[in-house]
Order: sequence, then structure tokens, then C-alpha cells
Amino acid sequence: MHQPDGGATVVNWTEAGESRSARWRSESGSPAPRRVTVADDRLTADAAYRLASEGTALLWRGDFQNARQLLQAMARRIERKPRKAATSPIEAFNFHRQHQSQRARTLGMLLLPLEADYGIPLRRAPNVKEACAEAYGVGEEDSIVSLRELLGVIGAHEWRKKGVDIPVLGDRIHPHYGVFSPVRGEYLKLVAETPLPSSKLAFDIGTGTGVLAALLARRGLKHVVATDQDPRALACARQNIARLGLKGRVEIVEADLFPDGRAPLIVCNPPWLPARAHSPLEHAIYDPDSRMLLGFLNGLAAHLEPGGEGWLLLSDLAEHLGLRTREWLLTALSAAGLNVVARLDTKPTHPRASDATDPLHAARAAEITSLWRLAV
Repeated sequence: MHQPDGGATVVNWTEAGESRSARWRSESGSPAPRRVTVADDRLTADAAYRLASEGTALLWRGDFQNARQLLQAMARRIERKPRKAATSPIEAFNFHRQHQSQRARTLGMLLLPLEADYGIPLRRAPNVKEACAEAYGVGEEDSIVSLRELLGVIGAHEWRKKGVDIPVLGDRIHPHYGVFSPVRGEYLKLVAETPLPSSKLAFDIGTGTGVLAALLARRGLKHVVATDQDPRALACARQNIARLGLKGRVEIVEADLFPDGRAPLIVCNPPWLPARAHSPLEHAIYDPDSRMLLGFLNGLAAHLEPGGEGWLLLSDLAEHLGLRTREWLLTALSAAGLNVVARLDTKPTHPRASDATDPLHAARAAEITSLWRLAV
């Protein structure tokens, strides 16, 4: 691989006796494979798994549907491998992340070609042009992408079309590729039921899809300023707010945390786990060194109006995993000059909370999601 003048990484391989190259696409930030061999329907799942495990990528030239079946067969072989036994919650978390990282790396070795317009030059290939344009922008050149990532792009496109039903909103939110989907309804219910300190103005910090800003506006807030610094999130939030007919009441602003000014209500739902993100797409889940959480807490006093409240939406999963303690959080609140007016708790209802086969089941089963009402 090499970096051409434009800065994009290129994949090099040999096919039919000729040296070839194409742009490498990876929204997860995975490096371009150094060894690439051409593969087709004659390749067995055992051989594919062995090559991928050894770091050799497989550029697929066979039937598209057969490639999907091959990917599933490779995944089954990964799951057959025995897992390390953990002796503590944090060790279970670290082993789980190692397993997920190795799984992603191995399955990411099955590659597909994309033409400049995002056509797939394979038998029985679906039309993914619209899905790829949503994720990557306008196509300009031939490229190579892992089948695993492409399936994620296709799935995100379907979610974007269909939307996610939000019962407390009485409507649907349409997440974009790379923007965290609001599938955890318990924290939305807390926001929908907690008494508002004012009906005048609110800030929504790190808005993502715009779901909390929309919910606050639907509850009667006259003006909501929603911030984010990710271009995809900003575009997603603007589209959702427009679709919901709330453009006159919700303002989407590009900012790192707080907008200018003060508000009587400031809401933030930061990533819940203080761990390193392995890819750009994981930043909605992992908050390295609790940067966003601490940024919100430490900046809250300077942006709250007198008598106002900050609402922090946070799960205690990190505490059950040994990644953070309750004492650490309370100390951070105190250091920021904040006190707790009240705390509203709820139990998660998502499927993983009751899945006994999940490696992190013990922590998930004990998890509580809270809305912390904070004041200066």
C-alpha cells in the first residue's frame, strides 16, 4: 500500500500477471492490507479463514452471495475458538474487546471491488450506490472495501430509510451512517418525564441524531440549541429536525461541547465507557479518559443561568466493569462546583441486559441508567 498525492491509501495487488491498485476505503480506520490475493467461489471456508488469520486479504471475484456465506462461515470458525476465562469484570471487558478487535480484523480481510459509481462488478451483487454515496460521498474512483464494512453501510442505509421508532417522541428518528442510533429508550423516557426547570431555552450537548433536542422541543421548549462537532451528526440532526417540523424551535450548531451564552437547562448524554475507541465509529460508545464527560461537567457552571439545571444522562455500566468508580464521579462533580439536586434511575430493557451468553452479562444485568439533575 502507499499514500498517493491526494492522501488516500491505495491497495496494491497482482492479478492475471499484472500489477493493479485501487483506493482503500475503511471508515473503521483499519489499515490497508499489505498482502492481497485474488479469490473466488472455489476457495473453501477453512482456507479463507486460515489466510485471513495469517494477515492475507482476499479480493473477491466470485459470486456476491457466496461471499456473504463465506463471511458467515469464517465468523462461525472464530466463535468456535475457546475464550479466555476472566477473573474480574475489567478482565472480562478487556478480553471481550480483544476478541471483538481480532474478529473485526480477521473478517475485514474479505474484500470487494467498488467501481467509481459504487457499482459492484460481481454476479448477484445488489445495487449499493445510494447506500455508499450516503456513507462515502460522491464516488470518483474505483476502490476496495471489506465486505464486512459494506454490509454495515447497507444496514445503515436501511435504518436511515426506515427510521427508529421513538415512543416518547411519538415519531421516528432516522440515523445516518456513523451516527449512533437512539436504540436505548430508557434514557429518553427519563428526559420525557423529568420536570423542566424552564420552558424558555435549553442546550443539547453532543446531539448526535438530534433526538434529545427534538424531544425537548416536543415537550414545549421554545428554543433548543443542539451542538455537535461531527459533520455526519450535524447533517443527520438537521435532517431529522426538518423532517419533524421543528426547524423553527431547534437550532443545530457546530461546536465542541457548549454553544455561546447560558441556558436554564443543559442536557448531555456522553459516551458511557471511559475506554479508548479502536475506530472513529466507536466514539459514540467510548469516551477516552472521560474527556466529554469531564468537559461537560467542568464547563457547566459557566453556561448555566442562575437557578438552572444540567441533566447528565449516564449509565453506571462503567462502574460494574471496573472502568470507573462512583467515588470518581462524585469527586468530579464536586471539583466542577456542582451538586446533585436529584437522580432518577431506570433499568435498561435492551436484549443484552437479559442475555446470559453475553461475556459482560453480569455487569449488564446490574446496570442502571440515571438522569443526574445538577446545579451550581
